[in-house]
Parts: sequence; C-alpha cells; structure tokens
Amino acid sequence: MSLLTPELEGSIEEVLDRAMRSRRRVGLAVGVLADGEERTWARGRTGAAAGDGTPDAPTIFEIGSITKVLTALVLADMAVREQVGLDDPVREHLPPSARVPSRDGREITMAQLATHTSGLPRLPAGLPKLVFRDRPGGPYAGQSAEKVLAGLAGTRLKRAPGERFAYSNLGGALLGLALAWRAGCGYETLVRERVCDPLGMVDTRIEVPTADRPRLAQGHSWWRARPVSAWDLDGLAGAGGLRSTVADMLRFLRANLGAAPAGLAQAVELTHRTRVQASKRVALGLGWVVAPRGMAGSAMHWHNGGTGGFRSFVGLVEASGTAVVALANSGRSVDRLGVRILKLLDAAGGRQG
Repeated sequence: MSLLTPELEGSIEEVLDRAMRSRRRVGLAVGVLADGEERTWARGRTGAAAGDGTPDAPTIFEIGSITKVLTALVLADMAVREQVGLDDPVREHLPPSARVPSRDGREITMAQLATHTSGLPRLPAGLPKLVFRDRPGGPYAGQSAEKVLAGLAGTRLKRAPGERFAYSNLGGALLGLALAWRAGCGYETLVRERVCDPLGMVDTRIEVPTADRPRLAQGHSWWRARPVSAWDLDGLAGAGGLRSTVADMLRFLRANLGAAPAGLAQAVELTHRTRVQASKRVALGLGWVVAPRGMAGSAMHWHNGGTGGFRSFVGLVEASGTAVVALANSGRSVDRLGVRILKLLDAAGGRQG
C-alpha cells in the first residue's frame, strides 16, 4: 500500500495553499520522498514577468547554506578514502602562505569546520551580517579565495576550537577551500565529481550554463517581494554558493535514506553521525543539523538556506524513510512549511509501520 495516499497528498496541498495565502511568497516548489515514492508540487511563479510560469521540479533555485551539507559530504568522502583526516588541522590542507588562527594552543580541524565548532566568526571581517541593500552579485561578490585566505591572518577566534557551537559561514567557506586545495581542483568541480555525478544531480552547480538559464528562477526580497540580484559567493562558495532543483535535491535525499551508490554510502553514513551536542534539542553531524527527537521520538536531519532572494529547506527521518525539500524564490522562510510536511509524512510512515 502506498504511503502517499490521496488523503496525505490533500493535507500537503493544504499546507502549500496556506503558505501562499499571504501573497508574500512569489514561487514555491516542493518534493517529498516516502517509502521510496516521490511526489512534487508547485505554487506561484518563477518571476514577475508576464511570461513567467509556475516553478517545477527542474526549476533552478539558489539553495544557500544547504550547500554546507554537500561540502561536508565531500569531506566525509575524502576521509573515507583517507585523503584527509577529520581531525587534521585545516592548515595542512591550505596553501603554505595561509595563516590559520588558533587559540589556547588548539588548532582548527576539518571536522570542526563542518560542525561549527571552529571558533571562527560568522563572516570574514568587514562583511555585513544582515543585508538590506541589493547590488549586482550580492553582498559577498568579490570575496575571492585569495582574499578569504589572506583575511585569516588577522582573524581572531571568539573561543578555542572545539569549545562550543557557533554557526560560521566563514568556517563552511574555509572547509570548501581546503578540500578543493587538497584535491587540486576548483570547489564546484570537486562537488560535482564527488557528489553530484555519482548521484545523478545534473543541475547542481555554481554557474548555470547558458542553455539552462531559462529554468533559473528570479529571486525576490523578503520585504515586498521585489526582484533582487543573483548572489555570487566566489571564495565563500563552500558555505552557500550552489544552485539546485527539487529534482536534484530529491536524488540527494534518496541517497541519504539509504540509496547511495556503494562508493558514497559510507561517507553518507559518516555525515549522519552525531558529533556535537549543541543544546538539549540540537546536535550536529557533519553538515547536518540533528534534532534527536524531532519526529515522534525519531531523529530528524535537516538544514536550511537563504540568500537575498531565495529560501530553502531539506529534512529527512531515516526511521520512517521520509524526506522533504522546499525551495522558494523569495526571502520568506520555508522552514516551518518543510517541517509540517515532514511531520505529516513521518506520521503516515509510523501508522503504516
């Protein structure tokens, strides 16, 4: 018997209709996995122009910090292959000229970058934490890899590495740069070779080819849903520079529910292991945020993302074999929407089990 019954699908439709009712969202594309089956839904429009249609599974969105989960999977894959060590000091995998800060005699490790326990600040010095003005390329354009690495020398750690959880985009970016340096290629090439190609994720990349640009959604601001520029994270790409689709994210989630190819399965499992207890309700794997009792007592692995004109959410529950991805082309969060749908799926999976 299919888990995705007409009744369950109707409940998901209601969640999506409610999300669009305020008219503060422009477009929304959602995909779910349940007991091996998948479904997709869409609402709104890809942009404000008269010819813009409804987004669908192949529509390309900026996914923001969900990028960190893919970066962490590359780390796990390279660790499984013994090309890097999770506890290696990050300086060992950067150019000799890079000066990585330390504190109290402790060096930052690769795993600490993936679990936000490095002690690094949220962003490189001089960059805005909150962005209110739109500009071409977004607020982080021009932050080349060389500039990010050069800035490390003058960066002070807020606390000793490994001491406490504190979310850091700079840490995610540095992890991407270190892995790419170690592999001897660019970050985008590395992610495509290690993750996207093995999983058949044909549209997950930083640069969208000219032929595919008609499928790229227009981003819109949180306030008044006005069109905003696409973001270019350059040297910060490992923290949030990827673009993707619902179709590709469903392939990624399917791999995380046990369908990864043999060469990547061990790395996927490694990212799921809890490594840091950030609070009573939140733990960290490699890249993943883990809610140990997020779904009726079962662990939920999730991550969200956001750029100037997009919001994203992915979540999965291994115990029930369910997962959801929600991508939107405006600055309104889709976290609650994603969790609500995942709860519906998990509850249905629990009843069937």
